[in-house]
Amino acid sequence: MEYETIGKEPADKMAVMPNLPDVDAARVGFQWTDIYKDLDWLPGGYLNQAHECIDRHVNAGRGDKTALIWVGKNGEEERYTFQDMKEQTNKFANVLQSLGVEKGERIFVFMERLPELYFAIFGALKLGAVVGPLFSAFGPDPVRDRMQDSGATVLVAQPDLKRRVSEMLPALPDLKYTIIVNKDGRDKEPLAKGDLSYETLMADASSEFEIANTSMYDYSVIHYTSGTTGKPKGAVHRHVAVVQQYATGKWALDLHPDDIYWCTADPGWVTGTSYGMFAPWSNGVTQVIYEGGFSARAWYEVIQKYSVTVWYTAPTAIRMLMKAGDDVPARFDLSTLRHINSVGEPLNPEAVVWGTKVFDQAIHDNYWQTETGAIMVANYPAMPVRPGSMGKPIPGVEVGILDGEYNPVPAGEEGYLAVRPGWPSMFHTYWNNLELYNSKFIKGWYISGDQAKIDEDGYVWFVGRADDVINTAGHLVGPFEVESVLIEHPAVAEAAVIGIPDALAMEVVKGFVSLKDGFEPTEELRREILGHGRKRLQAIAPRSIEFRASLPKTRSGKIMRRLLKAEELGLPLGDTSTLEDD
Repeated sequence: MEYETIGKEPADKMAVMPNLPDVDAARVGFQWTDIYKDLDWLPGGYLNQAHECIDRHVNAGRGDKTALIWVGKNGEEERYTFQDMKEQTNKFANVLQSLGVEKGERIFVFMERLPELYFAIFGALKLGAVVGPLFSAFGPDPVRDRMQDSGATVLVAQPDLKRRVSEMLPALPDLKYTIIVNKDGRDKEPLAKGDLSYETLMADASSEFEIANTSMYDYSVIHYTSGTTGKPKGAVHRHVAVVQQYATGKWALDLHPDDIYWCTADPGWVTGTSYGMFAPWSNGVTQVIYEGGFSARAWYEVIQKYSVTVWYTAPTAIRMLMKAGDDVPARFDLSTLRHINSVGEPLNPEAVVWGTKVFDQAIHDNYWQTETGAIMVANYPAMPVRPGSMGKPIPGVEVGILDGEYNPVPAGEEGYLAVRPGWPSMFHTYWNNLELYNSKFIKGWYISGDQAKIDEDGYVWFVGRADDVINTAGHLVGPFEVESVLIEHPAVAEAAVIGIPDALAMEVVKGFVSLKDGFEPTEELRREILGHGRKRLQAIAPRSIEFRASLPKTRSGKIMRRLLKAEELGLPLGDTSTLEDD
């Protein structure tokens, strides 16, 4: 079903004048160096993301402004000014320095959305360390793979999350220190032997710290992203990414100094750092951090209580809000909301239109990836919205649609979505995998792995993934990572996983397994394999398992996930000429 374009008032007639009143005009002659002057920089031309997000506001006399409003899962509330943020992050930088941690070391953070998570990440950046955020719902295997690959030397974790992965810690030869954050003494168990207390270390640390002279090209954040083969790959970003995160915070999220902003993304994913840390705080806004899980009533309560003006969430959450019913938001005063944004997976046209009914405004979809580091295509406050479209490219970014030979195709035709390299937040490498990194660049384009089309007016429309990566609730899950765990079960001979459509999560993971001789496909064994997957993978484990006598393979032995998906969804099987003989 097609929906009519949702028009907008002229920019100068809006209650708040948009930062980007005309994206097409802004693109003409734009250079990224135009944004440099908006940032503070360090003496000598150095650049540090923590300085741009925190210290520069203090230096400019805005230290008393509230930076962070933390809302705990049990109703607790804490507020921190930019001055408070500076002092706490300085303390953690000194903690790391006192432990002998040096510039360039990898510091991984495995926590829920607590203030201490943000202190740890920005403190590590001030030292010049490279931060690796971990999704709080990960199991032992995803944590081990990421820390092992990166050679992480420090893990900062909550007690319960550390216990969840403790069995794999001996497999990390580079790990020197585990720092435990026991907020408000919530956890009553004593520290494990060798663990360090965050609270004790911070109590003894100085609140004065001179930020390391990091250049714009120094590494700052490493986010792991899944592919169709091999373990997750560490996409490494640099301090210069803050240029684009700041700019897109202004353009796409339309952040103004007096905004109250809320990003619902977990900090373990790139949205939770780029737009849960760097974009809002480089723009100097007040941000709400909500520790609790999803609840329609609780979320609406947060918006009402804290007068949230700009809200960034995900399609899965929006569909869950829609499912909760229109009568729920009607019980709350949500009138402060002036701009709503969505990212992580394509936003259904129905959800865009639903926003106009419930919030009196469209929900604005945008597009980017872990590798791009920041928003690349967006629906802007002053631009008419075409429901189902991701919008138009931001200034400074050239997007193209390419055919199978990687040549541009005319408007309206589908193909590979590609971007001309050179944007500031572009990842610089995959950690220890330069060959894979180089493979992403063909004929002068970065090949995204997504398929899309661009209409005559420049709007970009998502078509689908060009590979087997599964998008479940906005989280990209690589089949290989899940299949490797399933095969470790003693009964499993072969395994393959696919994404199957789901009304809320877009896709959920389904596994197919063939058993070793001597094992029978019983319901008890199915539950055992599912439990094995949940224990090892937690949030990215399969939801269901189907037994097969054998899995479809090419003559060279490669399992054909495409055929499994076609059979599951009742789609044409396509070319099966390379299928092995029965």
